[in-house]
Amino acid sequence: MKKPYLFGLFFLSLSFSCLSQEVIRQQACSNESISRQADSLKNLYGNDGYILLKEASISMESEFEMPVIVPLTQGSWYQFVFIGDYSSRLYEVRMYDWQERQVVYRQKKWGDVDGNVIVYSYVPQFSEFHMMKPVQVNKQKRKNLCGYVMLFKRTGAPVANATPDQP
Repeated sequence: MKKPYLFGLFFLSLSFSCLSQEVIRQQACSNESISRQADSLKNLYGNDGYILLKEASISMESEFEMPVIVPLTQGSWYQFVFIGDYSSRLYEVRMYDWQERQVVYRQKKWGDVDGNVIVYSYVPQFSEFHMMKPVQVNKQKRKNLCGYVMLFKRTGAPVANATPDQP
Protein backbone atom coordinates (compact mmCIF):
# COMPACT_ATOMS: atom_id res chain seq x y z
CA MET A 1 0.00 0.00 0.00
CA LYS A 2 1.38 3.34 -0.99
CA LYS A 3 -0.66 5.48 1.45
CA PRO A 4 -1.24 3.51 4.68
CA TYR A 5 -2.50 6.62 6.51
CA LEU A 6 -5.54 6.70 4.15
CA PHE A 7 -6.38 3.15 5.19
CA GLY A 8 -6.25 4.14 8.87
CA LEU A 9 -8.31 7.30 8.28
CA PHE A 10 -10.93 5.25 6.46
CA PHE A 11 -11.40 2.84 9.39
CA LEU A 12 -11.34 5.68 11.92
CA SER A 13 -14.08 7.56 10.07
CA LEU A 14 -16.07 4.35 9.66
CA SER A 15 -15.94 3.62 13.38
CA PHE A 16 -17.06 7.17 14.26
CA SER A 17 -19.94 7.06 11.78
CA CYS A 18 -21.13 3.75 13.27
CA LEU A 19 -21.01 5.17 16.78
CA SER A 20 -22.89 8.32 15.87
CA GLN A 21 -25.86 6.52 14.28
CA GLU A 22 -28.78 5.74 16.55
CA VAL A 23 -29.87 2.12 16.54
CA ILE A 24 -33.57 1.45 16.87
CA ARG A 25 -34.25 -1.82 18.61
CA GLN A 26 -37.60 -3.43 19.19
CA GLN A 27 -38.33 -3.64 22.91
CA ALA A 28 -40.82 -5.94 24.59
CA CYS A 29 -43.48 -4.64 26.93
CA SER A 30 -45.85 -6.13 29.46
CA ASN A 31 -49.57 -5.41 29.83
CA GLU A 32 -51.83 -7.86 31.68
CA SER A 33 -54.98 -6.84 29.77
CA ILE A 34 -53.28 -7.32 26.39
CA SER A 35 -51.81 -10.66 27.53
CA ARG A 36 -55.30 -11.94 28.43
CA GLN A 37 -56.68 -10.83 25.07
CA ALA A 38 -53.76 -12.49 23.25
CA ASP A 39 -54.21 -15.77 25.16
CA SER A 40 -57.93 -15.76 24.37
CA LEU A 41 -57.27 -15.21 20.66
CA LYS A 42 -54.60 -17.95 20.62
CA ASN A 43 -57.14 -20.41 22.02
CA LEU A 44 -59.84 -19.25 19.60
CA TYR A 45 -57.67 -19.55 16.50
CA GLY A 46 -56.02 -22.77 17.71
CA ASN A 47 -59.47 -24.34 17.97
CA ASP A 48 -60.29 -23.02 14.50
CA GLY A 49 -57.42 -24.87 12.77
CA TYR A 50 -54.71 -22.19 12.90
CA ILE A 51 -51.17 -22.44 14.22
CA LEU A 52 -49.33 -19.51 15.75
CA LEU A 53 -46.26 -18.69 13.64
CA LYS A 54 -45.04 -15.50 15.29
CA GLU A 55 -45.96 -13.31 18.21
CA ALA A 56 -44.33 -10.36 19.91
CA SER A 57 -45.12 -7.71 22.45
CA ILE A 58 -43.70 -4.40 21.32
CA SER A 59 -43.15 -1.09 23.03
CA MET A 60 -44.53 1.66 20.79
CA GLU A 61 -44.70 5.43 20.63
CA SER A 62 -47.94 7.25 19.83
CA GLU A 63 -48.40 8.04 16.12
CA PHE A 64 -45.30 6.09 15.04
CA GLU A 65 -45.58 2.95 12.92
CA MET A 66 -43.79 -0.19 14.09
CA PRO A 67 -42.77 -2.24 11.03
CA VAL A 68 -43.06 -6.03 11.34
CA ILE A 69 -41.65 -8.05 8.42
CA VAL A 70 -43.00 -11.56 7.81
CA PRO A 71 -42.35 -14.15 5.08
CA LEU A 72 -45.61 -15.39 3.56
CA THR A 73 -46.27 -18.34 1.24
CA GLN A 74 -48.41 -18.03 -1.88
CA GLY A 75 -51.92 -19.45 -1.45
CA SER A 76 -51.68 -19.97 2.32
CA TRP A 77 -54.38 -18.49 4.53
CA TYR A 78 -53.04 -16.19 7.24
CA GLN A 79 -54.70 -14.40 10.12
CA PHE A 80 -53.01 -11.26 11.47
CA VAL A 81 -53.76 -9.75 14.87
CA PHE A 82 -52.71 -6.44 16.39
CA ILE A 83 -53.71 -5.56 19.94
CA GLY A 84 -53.08 -1.99 21.05
CA ASP A 85 -52.97 -0.28 24.43
CA TYR A 86 -56.53 0.04 25.72
CA SER A 87 -56.13 3.75 26.51
CA SER A 88 -55.28 4.69 22.90
CA ARG A 89 -57.96 6.37 20.80
CA LEU A 90 -57.08 5.17 17.30
CA TYR A 91 -55.54 1.96 15.94
CA GLU A 92 -54.43 1.30 12.37
CA VAL A 93 -52.65 -1.46 10.52
CA ARG A 94 -51.33 -1.23 6.98
CA MET A 95 -49.72 -4.15 5.19
CA TYR A 96 -47.48 -3.90 2.14
CA ASP A 97 -46.16 -6.53 -0.25
CA TRP A 98 -42.56 -6.77 -1.47
CA GLN A 99 -43.18 -4.16 -4.18
CA GLU A 100 -44.38 -1.76 -1.43
CA ARG A 101 -48.00 -1.86 -2.61
CA GLN A 102 -50.51 -1.50 0.19
CA VAL A 103 -52.55 -4.73 0.28
CA VAL A 104 -54.44 -4.25 3.57
CA TYR A 105 -55.66 -1.26 5.56
CA ARG A 106 -57.68 -1.54 8.78
CA GLN A 107 -58.64 1.13 11.28
CA LYS A 108 -60.46 0.98 14.62
CA LYS A 109 -61.38 3.61 17.15
CA TRP A 110 -61.59 3.36 20.91
CA GLY A 111 -65.41 3.26 21.01
CA ASP A 112 -65.69 0.39 18.49
CA VAL A 113 -66.51 -3.11 19.69
CA ASP A 114 -63.11 -4.71 20.37
CA GLY A 115 -61.69 -1.31 19.49
CA ASN A 116 -58.13 -2.08 20.53
CA VAL A 117 -57.94 -5.32 18.45
CA ILE A 118 -57.47 -5.40 14.69
CA VAL A 119 -57.82 -8.79 13.01
CA TYR A 120 -57.69 -9.54 9.29
CA SER A 121 -57.24 -12.51 6.97
CA TYR A 122 -54.91 -12.49 4.01
CA VAL A 123 -53.98 -14.95 1.25
CA PRO A 124 -50.83 -13.76 -0.58
CA GLN A 125 -50.62 -14.03 -4.36
CA PHE A 126 -46.84 -14.56 -4.24
CA SER A 127 -44.37 -16.13 -1.80
CA GLU A 128 -42.49 -13.09 -0.56
CA PHE A 129 -41.87 -10.89 2.45
CA HIS A 130 -44.67 -8.58 3.56
CA MET A 131 -44.49 -5.67 5.99
CA MET A 132 -47.20 -5.05 8.55
CA LYS A 133 -47.17 -1.55 10.08
CA PRO A 134 -49.34 -1.13 13.19
CA VAL A 135 -49.76 2.32 14.73
CA GLN A 136 -51.79 3.68 17.66
CA VAL A 137 -52.64 7.21 18.72
CA ASN A 138 -52.70 8.12 22.40
CA LYS A 139 -52.75 11.75 23.54
CA GLN A 140 -52.15 11.09 27.27
CA LYS A 141 -49.39 8.49 27.03
CA ARG A 142 -47.05 9.36 24.15
CA LYS A 143 -44.30 6.82 24.83
CA ASN A 144 -44.08 3.26 26.18
CA LEU A 145 -47.40 2.15 24.73
CA CYS A 146 -47.76 -1.61 24.65
CA GLY A 147 -48.74 -3.40 21.46
CA TYR A 148 -48.97 -7.07 20.56
CA VAL A 149 -48.76 -8.69 17.12
CA MET A 150 -49.54 -12.27 16.15
CA LEU A 151 -49.40 -14.18 12.87
CA PHE A 152 -51.46 -17.35 12.46
CA LYS A 153 -51.52 -19.77 9.53
CA ARG A 154 -54.47 -21.99 8.71
CA THR A 155 -53.42 -25.63 8.76
CA GLY A 156 -56.66 -27.49 8.17
CA ALA A 157 -60.13 -28.09 9.45
CA PRO A 158 -61.19 -26.74 12.86
CA VAL A 159 -60.32 -28.98 15.79
CA ALA A 160 -63.34 -29.71 18.01
CA ASN A 161 -62.80 -29.27 21.76
CA ALA A 162 -59.06 -28.75 21.40
CA THR A 163 -57.05 -27.40 24.28
CA PRO A 164 -54.02 -25.11 23.84
CA ASP A 165 -51.71 -28.10 24.44
CA GLN A 166 -53.45 -30.19 21.77
CA PRO A 167 -53.79 -28.16 18.55
